Amino acid sequence: MTVTLLKSAATVVTMDDARRELRDCDILLCDGVVAAIGSDLTVPEGAQIVQATGCLVTPGLVNTHHHLFQSMTRAVPGVQDALLFGWLRTLYPIWARFTPEHFYVSAQVGLAELALSGCTLSSDHMYLYPNGARLEDTIHAAADIGLRFHPTRGAMSIGESDGGLPPDSLVESEADILDDCTRVIDAFHDPAEGSLCRVGIAPCSPFSVSRDLMRDAAILGREKGVMLHTHLAENDEDVAYSLETFGCRPGAYAESLGWTGPDVWHAHCVKLDASEIALFARTQTGIAHCPCSNCRLGSGIAPVRAMRDAGARVGLGVDGSASNDAGNLVAEARTAMLLQRVAGGADAMSARTALEIATRGGADVLGRPDCGRIAVGMRADIAVWDMRGVVAAGSWDHAALLLAGPTTVRDLFVEGRGVVRNGQVTTIDLARVVARQNELASRIQEGL
Repeated sequence: MTVTLLKSAATVVTMDDARRELRDCDILLCDGVVAAIGSDLTVPEGAQIVQATGCLVTPGLVNTHHHLFQSMTRAVPGVQDALLFGWLRTLYPIWARFTPEHFYVSAQVGLAELALSGCTLSSDHMYLYPNGARLEDTIHAAADIGLRFHPTRGAMSIGESDGGLPPDSLVESEADILDDCTRVIDAFHDPAEGSLCRVGIAPCSPFSVSRDLMRDAAILGREKGVMLHTHLAENDEDVAYSLETFGCRPGAYAESLGWTGPDVWHAHCVKLDASEIALFARTQTGIAHCPCSNCRLGSGIAPVRAMRDAGARVGLGVDGSASNDAGNLVAEARTAMLLQRVAGGADAMSARTALEIATRGGADVLGRPDCGRIAVGMRADIAVWDMRGVVAAGSWDHAALLLAGPTTVRDLFVEGRGVVRNGQVTTIDLARVVARQNELASRIQEGL
């Protein structure tokens, strides 16, 4: 039995159904779940005691959209000022050189970066498979780090010669795509409560797959009981492509192919109009809001306040590290808050709302009501933030986490196990992994 007592936390933001905020509180973690919350809890024999004096404790943050392989291609010259389509066309040939090791190492780096920013649960959208790469390259990396992981088997099936955006060398046949989706679901998907790995199906985007693949993927996903994910309405180019190619807006396109519902979540959705927002709210279709990437690519400001007011489910995503170019989820929450204020005024989004989107909101988008909140019986996914440092000095309220900092977690627990302690990843030799990533990235750059 694994037992940990978080002792004397200054503030615990539970994100439970009552949104309680507790002072001077203990939390008992036992066998992967929150066993008790209160003051002066009885300490079981053999329990590990972690002092949380002066600390803010929150649920682990949840990342609903990422492309972990892109941590190998940060700040690439030639695309630092590009819009989405031009950015992709430049990077596709670079990613085509990746091997399974590139995917594995970049996933380790990306997930470690997320862990240090307080993330306990992350999805990933891997949509290209050059040189023998497989989805399990990332699944094994997540197991090494110790994060809860929702990998999605992405795909591209329409290359340039057929009017798509990706080069023909990176697309797959649709039969092979569906076969491999079945393979990885059968091999790695765990639907049980407390699961550390759930696999989804994720055709890349309307401009890289066919209608048939979108429709067949939805049918397969529902047969297998897994979630569905794709990009949608990311920028003006995306909407224009949908209107010209399909004769309708992205929301109507998604709905016509079975891509709405509580088992679906779409990345970005920057350009959803009022009718599409109403559709997503009515069907409880999830949205992965990626504010830093949307800023970096000049895509616009997603109407998150309007989405939430309508009742739509919204979580946060850092997106790929070639378009962010960071993977810090608490910093992403701050950016989300600030952008809504730019668009709608100083009261458009509070720090508490942004933190809710980053925790409970993301867990709900990923179909994980057992995560994203601190309550008895919920999973023991906990972030401990030391508020005694210089960045938060003088703070009167725990909203300082997003208004001031810190942006690095002190301790992080996933399923009750320590993944980060005293600001250091405990599960891998991170310095060695970073060195290997830099070596692999340099070799790619030299070979171009």
